[in-house]
Amino acid sequence: MASAAEPSAAGGMRKAPSLEWRWVSTEEDDDEDRTGAAAAAVGTVGRGGSFESEDDEDDNEEEEVKGKKRLIRTVPSVDWFDVEGNEVSAAPQLDDYEEFDFGRTMFLALQTLAVVFGDIGIGPLYTFDVMFNKYPIHGEEDVLGALSLVLYTLILMPLVKYVLVVLWANDDGEGGIFALYSLICRNAKVSLIPNQVHSEKRMSSFRLKLPTPELERSIKVKEKLESSLLLKKLLLGLVLYGTSMFISNGVITPAMSVLSAVSGLKVGIRNTSQDVVVMISVALLVILFSLQRYATSKVGFALGPSLLVWFCCLGGIGLYNLSLYGPTAFKAFNPLYIIYYFGRNPFQAWLSLGGCLLCATGSEAIFSNLCYFPVRYVQYMFVLLVLPCLVLAYLGQAAFLIANPKSSEQVFFSSIPSGVFWPVFLVANLAALIASRTMTVAIFQCLKQSIALGCFPRLKIVHTSRKFMAKIYIPVVNWFLLASCLGFIVLFRNIHDVGNAYAIAELGVMIMATVYVTIIMLLIWEFNIVKVLSFFITFLFLELIFFSSALSSVGDGGWALLIFASVLLMIMFIWNYGSKLKYDSEVKQKLSKDLMRKLGPNLGTIRAPGLGLVCSDIVKGVPAIFGHFLTSLPAIHSIIVFVCIRNVPVPVVHQSERFLFQRVCSRSYHMFRCIARYGYKDKKQEHHSVFERLLIEGLEKYIQREAVELSLQSEDDVDSDEEPPTPMKIITAPNGSLYSLDVPLLADYAPSTQVIPEASCSTPLLHDPVLDYAQNLELELAFIKQSKQSGAVYLIDNPIIKARKDSWFFKKLMINYFFAFLRNNCRRAIMLMSIPHSNMMQVRMTSYV
Repeated sequence: MASAAEPSAAGGMRKAPSLEWRWVSTEEDDDEDRTGAAAAAVGTVGRGGSFESEDDEDDNEEEEVKGKKRLIRTVPSVDWFDVEGNEVSAAPQLDDYEEFDFGRTMFLALQTLAVVFGDIGIGPLYTFDVMFNKYPIHGEEDVLGALSLVLYTLILMPLVKYVLVVLWANDDGEGGIFALYSLICRNAKVSLIPNQVHSEKRMSSFRLKLPTPELERSIKVKEKLESSLLLKKLLLGLVLYGTSMFISNGVITPAMSVLSAVSGLKVGIRNTSQDVVVMISVALLVILFSLQRYATSKVGFALGPSLLVWFCCLGGIGLYNLSLYGPTAFKAFNPLYIIYYFGRNPFQAWLSLGGCLLCATGSEAIFSNLCYFPVRYVQYMFVLLVLPCLVLAYLGQAAFLIANPKSSEQVFFSSIPSGVFWPVFLVANLAALIASRTMTVAIFQCLKQSIALGCFPRLKIVHTSRKFMAKIYIPVVNWFLLASCLGFIVLFRNIHDVGNAYAIAELGVMIMATVYVTIIMLLIWEFNIVKVLSFFITFLFLELIFFSSALSSVGDGGWALLIFASVLLMIMFIWNYGSKLKYDSEVKQKLSKDLMRKLGPNLGTIRAPGLGLVCSDIVKGVPAIFGHFLTSLPAIHSIIVFVCIRNVPVPVVHQSERFLFQRVCSRSYHMFRCIARYGYKDKKQEHHSVFERLLIEGLEKYIQREAVELSLQSEDDVDSDEEPPTPMKIITAPNGSLYSLDVPLLADYAPSTQVIPEASCSTPLLHDPVLDYAQNLELELAFIKQSKQSGAVYLIDNPIIKARKDSWFFKKLMINYFFAFLRNNCRRAIMLMSIPHSNMMQVRMTSYV
C-alpha cells in the first residue's frame, strides 16, 4: 500500500496537468479536436476579460449521451482567470530522496513521538482496566483471549489501516477528516456552494490526479457524485458528523488520560481517595490548557525526549514482567484464543470490545497531526519503536494478570517494580499531559480546515511560530475544551464511565475515515475493485461491531458524549446551511450587465480619486450591495475592485498565485474583479497595507499583460478586412486638462509627448492601434498610482439574512436566531486584516431566503 503513493507506482497516484475527461458518443468523436481547438481560440481572442465572459462560464451538468460511449480527453474552457492560472510557475517539489542527515533525522523522530504518538502511547494505562470491568477474569484463557483481541486490534487498526493506508490519503501533507473531504472536493464537484473557478485547478498545489483511459470506473464514480445532490449532502453530513466526533474525542482524551495517570496514586498510597484523584486531575488540566499557547511553539521541542523515555518505560516494564512471570502471554498471538474468549461468555466478551478499542485510541490523531512530518518518518517510528513498545507493554501486563488474576484494577501501576514506581508514575503523568496536548493540537488543525471550507464559524487563530505555519492556537476553542474536560471529570469521576464515552468518539471518527478513504480509492487512486471492497468490508465490519459494543454502554457515560457531539453537529450544520442560503441569495441578487451598461462609465454618479475595494463572497458578477453604494453615496471611487477572499480546498497557495484579476465591463469603467485565494493552511492575518500593496502590484501586472495581448492582436489584424476602430474622442478643458469619452478620469496623466490641441473643443484623433494601447497602458498605470496615493477604502457588505415569512418554523428558528447569533459572534474574513475604521464603510442589506 505504501508504495502506491510514489510516482512510479500505479497510474492512479501520479500527478499531471489539469485536463478534463468525459464520455462522448462515437459520432461525436470526430468533432472533438475541432471543438477543443475552437474553445482554445475563443479563450485566446477573448482575453480582454469583459464583463460578459465571466457570466458565461459553464456550470451546468453534462448531459448523458446515448449510444456507444468512450472516454476521451478534452480541453477545458478558458477565460482570463484561466490564463493567469496557467502562467504561474509550479510550486517547488520536495525531493523524496534527500541526502541523509543524522541530526535532522533524530530531531524529526523525537518530534514525531511528541506530536503524533502521544495519544496512542498511553493506552496501556487503562485498556485492561476497562476491559475486565465488563469481563471478570476466571482463568488464564480469559487473559489470553483479551490479550489476543488487543494485539490484533493494534495490528489491524493503527498499523494496517492508518499507518499503511490512510496516511497516504493526505491532502498535500495535511491529514484529518476534513483533508479527506477537501481531497474529494478537488477531484469532483461535490461542494454544495459552487463558487469554485476553473483557474483554481491550475494552481501548482491544485493539480488533479487524473484517471487513465482504461480505468473508467473512477470517471463513473465522479459523474455519480457530481450529478447526485443526495450524495453531496450525504458526504457533507458525514464529514460534519466525523468532525463533531473528533472534537468530542479531543474532550475525552485529556479527561481519560490524566485521570487514569493520576489514579496511580491509589497504588503508591493505599489510602488515597477518589476525590483527591479528581482534584489533582483538575489542577493538572488547568495548568496544561493555560500553557497550551506556549507549548505549541516553545515547550514542544522538549516533549519528544519525554515520550521517548515513556515508550522505553513501557517496553522495559513489559520485558521485566515477562522475565518474572514467564512467556505464557506469547500464546495470545494465536487468534484461536479470541474464539475461546467469545465461546466461554459471548455477551460479556461483546461488552468488553469497547474497552479493547481503547488500545487503538489516538489512531486518528496520527493522521490529523501528519502536517508536521513526512509520511515515511511517521511510518518508521510507529513500526520500529511505538508498536514494539506497546506490544511488550500489553504482553507484560497479561503475564502479570495470569499470575495475579485478582489484580484487575490499576493493572499498569500494579505491575511496575516497586523500586522504580515513583519515577515511572511521574513519567506516566507527563505522558498523559503530552497525549492531551497532542489531541488538542489536532483539534486546532481540524477546526482551521473546517473554517476554511465554510463548515464552522470563523474564530480567532493565533500562529505561534514564525517558522512553522502549522503551529496554531485558537483561544476560544482552548478554553472551551478545558471547561468540557473538567465537566466530564467532575460528572463521571472514574475511568470506566469516561472510557465508555471514549470508545464511542473514537469509533465515530474511524467509521467516517473508512468511508472517505474508500471513495478516494475509487475516485483518485483507482485501485482494483477487489482491493477496495476488501478494505471497505473488513474495516467497516470490524468498526461496526466495536461501535455496537460501545453503544451498549450509553447509559454508563456515553450519553453525555452523544449530547455533546450532537450540539457540535448542530452548530456546524446551521452554519453551513445558513452560509449556503446566503451565498445563493447573493448570486440571485447580483446586478445585471445591462444595468451597468445603462449607468455608463461614470456609473451614474461622480468618480472621485481613490481606490474602492468592494468586498463580497461571490466570484462572478457585480454584487447587489454595489447598487446600494451607488444610490447611497454622493460619489464613487475612480477605481473599483470587487474583492472576494476565497478559501480554496488546498493546504497552501503560493504568493505568486494569491490574486486573480479580471476586468469588469469595458476599459472605460475602471472596474476589476480580484479573487484573493488562501489555502486552509495559509496565514490570513495580513495587515491591510500589505494586502493593498500586493493587490495593486498584481493589478498592474495584469494590466500590462492585457496590453501586450491586445497589442499583439492588433498587429495581427492590421492587414485584415475589418473596419478600423472608432476614433478616440479627446476633450481638452480650458485649464489644459485632458478628458476622454473612452478613458475617463485620466486627467493630468497624459504622457508628456501627447499633443494637446490648443482649441478647447472636441477633436477626433486617429491613432495607430499599437500606440493607442501603449499610451492607454501608461495612462492607466499612472492613474492607478495616483489612486493608490489617494488611499483605499473598503466597502464591506454586512447583510442581514432572514427567512421568508412563509418558511417553515424550524427554518425560521435556524436562520433568524441561531445562524444570526453565530454570524454576529464570529469573525469575517476581511476583518482579519485589522482595517482602520476610517478606511472602512459597511452597508447592511436585509435578504430574505
